[in-house]
Amino acid sequence: MSNPDELLRIEGLRKTFPGVVALDGVDFDLRRGEVHVLLGENGAGKSTLIKMLSGAYRPDAGRILADGREVRIHGAQDAERLGIATIYQEFNLVPDLTVAENIFLGRQPRRLGMIDRKRMEADAEVLLRRVGLTVSPRARVRELGIARLQMVEIAKALSLDARVLIMDEPTAVLTSEEVDKLFAIVRTLRADGVGIVFITHHLEEIAALGDRVTVIRDGRSVGQVPASTPEDELVRLMVGRSIEQQYPRERPDRGPALLTVEGLTRDGVFHDVSFQVHAGEVVGIAGLVGAGRTEVVRAVFGADPYDRGAVHVEGRALRRHDVNAALAAGVGLVPEDRKGQGLVLDQTVEENLGLVTLRAATRAGLVDRKGQHEAAERIARQLGVRMAGLGQQVRTLSGGNQQKVVIGKWLLADTRVLILDEPTRGIDVGAKVEIYQLVNRLTAVGAAVLMVSSDLPEVLGMSDRVLVMAQGRIAGELSADEATQDSVMALAVGSASATDTPADPADPTGSTDPTDSIDPTDPTDPTDKEAARGH
Repeated sequence: MSNPDELLRIEGLRKTFPGVVALDGVDFDLRRGEVHVLLGENGAGKSTLIKMLSGAYRPDAGRILADGREVRIHGAQDAERLGIATIYQEFNLVPDLTVAENIFLGRQPRRLGMIDRKRMEADAEVLLRRVGLTVSPRARVRELGIARLQMVEIAKALSLDARVLIMDEPTAVLTSEEVDKLFAIVRTLRADGVGIVFITHHLEEIAALGDRVTVIRDGRSVGQVPASTPEDELVRLMVGRSIEQQYPRERPDRGPALLTVEGLTRDGVFHDVSFQVHAGEVVGIAGLVGAGRTEVVRAVFGADPYDRGAVHVEGRALRRHDVNAALAAGVGLVPEDRKGQGLVLDQTVEENLGLVTLRAATRAGLVDRKGQHEAAERIARQLGVRMAGLGQQVRTLSGGNQQKVVIGKWLLADTRVLILDEPTRGIDVGAKVEIYQLVNRLTAVGAAVLMVSSDLPEVLGMSDRVLVMAQGRIAGELSADEATQDSVMALAVGSASATDTPADPADPTGSTDPTDSIDPTDPTDPTDKEAARGH
């Protein structure tokens, strides 16, 4: 082997599925004690590659070498024997089991034929200390916030004596403080000689953490560059073109108010929230985790109840907690959890695009299937959904293309007020720009857009006005000219320190630990797994 520090090498890897070439000759290598970033658009082939390394898929051609030897990975046990562990975006944990039981699931230490709980919990405690997590090994996983779940997954990987750790979008749903904690753990693992494959769409993370970057485009590896490579060059390698404007907001003339929210209150969650969104306008909602942003927009849409206040669309009051009334008034919601709440994963692209218009397309119990098909075909073409065909199962699409389908169903319904909750989470920069252009198209024809995002540059770049929430209240409103990272954070943090505000709805215990900032029992919590939903 030319490099004694080389843990893993991939040569000419190829994988096809019916109608799709997922990988077409990918080369990649990983060294001991490095963070090697795998970068590419949604659908470029990154997920297929890591699934072959974890044993979920088998390559059609090419070689995988570990420590210079060619190996065949036919399942998870083969990967485990080679010291390869994968942490997916969708955590592979059992909510009703304890932390220790999850870490050693299927590998519990035994004594006299029985599970040795004392030893299992002691071993788990050692691993938890190694990743800096102060939680009892006897705690139920469902009681943990998302950042702690991430740490449990890392502890589980270390219990396998992993020499290669693959992390798929590990920061997608973490706060900045939680990201800093995760990076500290990754740096410690790197110092211990673990080789880390790190997949991210956040380009600013690459220089902060990475050593090398391999870029995959359209199933092919198109370059390997240092992590210090400028972001615009990384974008050009990813998408095959330069992106002049990352936030291409076009601001048409503002029309009349389409959405009016007055004094919206849910006791203990949000209080006296009032605002308007006008035709042709994008209003962004910013704030810290637990500020109540998602809870407010779900209440506006009728998905969640509220105690007092009113919602009007074009002057007409909406019935409280009534999604059908919102739909009839032309209000749509793209939820933050697209897989759990925005899509029916086992249905096709065509069926998902037609979900909102299905009732209108039904006469005397019969669906106008031809009309639905033609409409789905038109919108999929307009949105540039990358797919084998309308009959492709939506769960097999990349994240960016899934998000286009979620938005597309509302475009088919001629939505007048579109609520976007974390619209570009887990989506690459090229797909982000395409979604921003869809927002421009909507506002150009007189629609109103209300956008919640934890990505502050996105809020600043795409909003005509910014509402800042803190502790369940509107802390302030900023025009596009007034809104900066400093001015937004001053409102978010300043109001969060007030004592006369409701308790953080995401942390009823009053804890200030950011790892507890998401309630694992909240239906909007992205940690709620597909398995728990029965999908």
